[in-house]
Amino acid sequence: METITYEYEGALYVNLTNRCDCACVFCLRCNGHKGSIYADDLWLEHEPGREEALADFLRRDLASYREIVFCGFGEPMYRTDDILWLVDELKERVSALPPVRINTNGHANLILGRDVTGDLAGRIDVLSISLNGSTPGEYVAVTRPRDGAAAWDAMLDFTRRAAKTVPTVMMTIVNKDKTPDEIDACRTLAERLGARLRVREYIPD
Repeated sequence: METITYEYEGALYVNLTNRCDCACVFCLRCNGHKGSIYADDLWLEHEPGREEALADFLRRDLASYREIVFCGFGEPMYRTDDILWLVDELKERVSALPPVRINTNGHANLILGRDVTGDLAGRIDVLSISLNGSTPGEYVAVTRPRDGAAAWDAMLDFTRRAAKTVPTVMMTIVNKDKTPDEIDACRTLAERLGARLRVREYIPD
């Protein structure tokens, strides 16, 4: 059975796609894993359609979760239009819908060829954007994006634009091999874009 939604520490996580334009050096899926500490198997035999995903949501007591998180074993914003549709449907059906977060690499505008940040207003409460480095060179080395340094520029621009439409925008780094100075540089960059920095613990294989 496909793992579309799953629970972790009081939140409901959503797995809509395994597609990703990056191959981050610390990513579990790039190191041969089928799942993570959150769920055992997140590889999808097929991407769930909107109605299939909605049905999966509605079988749960959505108001009981502290938040809903679109993440996936991939880059969820490949499915941006479907995420927005699902959020609209859930807001209509659930009177006390928890805050909605998207964990993303910030490449949505690059991937989709249009600016989607305005569409997030009133729908998405929190964006968590992977920063992973304070310079283009470090970012490309760690993230290994399909579009190279262009992905760095796209991620920064996406963050800057999203900070104007989404109430809370965070940029995240994994603390693997990061010095205090590098972390400070990342924090300065995030704050300059209108976001705040969150340092995540590295999860070893």
